[in-house]
Amino acid sequence: MKHQAGTIKDAARKIIDYRMFWRWHFYAGLVCLPFIIILSITGPIYLFKPQIEAFIDARYDHLAFSGAPQSAEAMVKAATAAVPGSRFKTIEVRPDTHDAARITVVKNNEKIRLYIHPQNLRILKQVPEEARFMEVVKTIHGELFAGRFGEVIVELAACWAIVMILTGLYLWWPRNPKSEAKGIAGLLYPRLDMGKRIFWRDIHAVTGLYISALALFLLLTGLPWTIVWGNAFKSVRAMASPAPVSQSWSQGRAEEKTALKAEGVAKTDLSRLDALLDTSRALDLPAPVTLAAPAKGATLWKLQSDTGNRPQRVTLMIDPMMLEVISREDFHDKKALDQVVGYGIAAHEGQLFGPINQALGVLTALGLMTLCISAVVMWWQRRPSDTLGAPQILPDERLAPGLALIIIVLGIFLPVLGISLIAIGLIEWLVLRRIPRVRDWLGLKKA
Repeated sequence: MKHQAGTIKDAARKIIDYRMFWRWHFYAGLVCLPFIIILSITGPIYLFKPQIEAFIDARYDHLAFSGAPQSAEAMVKAATAAVPGSRFKTIEVRPDTHDAARITVVKNNEKIRLYIHPQNLRILKQVPEEARFMEVVKTIHGELFAGRFGEVIVELAACWAIVMILTGLYLWWPRNPKSEAKGIAGLLYPRLDMGKRIFWRDIHAVTGLYISALALFLLLTGLPWTIVWGNAFKSVRAMASPAPVSQSWSQGRAEEKTALKAEGVAKTDLSRLDALLDTSRALDLPAPVTLAAPAKGATLWKLQSDTGNRPQRVTLMIDPMMLEVISREDFHDKKALDQVVGYGIAAHEGQLFGPINQALGVLTALGLMTLCISAVVMWWQRRPSDTLGAPQILPDERLAPGLALIIIVLGIFLPVLGISLIAIGLIEWLVLRRIPRVRDWLGLKKA
């Protein structure tokens, strides 16, 4: 009898745990689904940044003209004249001298990119860096056009998406496969002949299984960019390093947009610019490569590869008179932790290992969108008429110690998640549980 009672108790505990995970999964999806759809649309676009920007700028490449191009100094002067009151900041090192010169000038702390015809010095295009197509896509992806508040919302959605994936894997995990006649059907591949409900349930579960690892990778490698987690990570790095901490990634989209602006640039001697460009081309760095004018009070020019494949990035300081490389910083010169983050960011942006990297990113985004669509369809098919549809809390339901520990660990590792859990708990306890109609609709306990 004791054994039987223990068996019944264990079975009840499993049911409670399952429903609890189901409820977490349900509410995690409710929080993050709209934002995951937005990120799954903008993310794949950004994966193809090199190809898209090359397509947009194709009309300014390989321009047909006879004779020699004008000097780089003349092109820069044409650019600054087109934006009165501006000063020269950078020029892109193009391999073909018949390409339009890509010159960045600074005015009122704003960077403006100009495309200059190499021979007649006509302004072919002028656009603020912040208004370029891929910058707009990145702004939507990183902050939803809502500034710092949008950054926190995106970070919150990413944290809850991690919860959604982890709880989804728990719900998918087969508990007693030997007793199920279906075998691996519905676990490793969807059943297509058992009606609409089973079809959508299987599509949701099987898609989640196959993309979960990739989705978690994208979510985790995106954390260094976030404002809360990213700044906390930067503080931890600072505590571990006696020297001032610098990093090659930003804390949130707002900081990146600030970086697109610039302090006033000192007046620059351009007489050696053509020689500097010839020297830069000979170094054959991974494109795109920019040559930046010396900072205030300095004499060295900065040559930098901004390739999306971060492990291949190089930064050189060049003496304009001797045309010699004074210093060089490669990816392997960075700290080990920064190299790990660099690899992760390059993979996140689809630039680490070429087309396959991009294809995996697109596949993950399509999988996430499939999860979102199938989740909405399943909810619509099963929705009650008088409640939201979250699994009801059982009378004797208690948070298991193991689950409580997992929640605490996740809340510490993901501070925005932890703060949101505390806020939700307080709102639920102080407000929602005390309004009968709201409490019943959400399926909460009585206060």
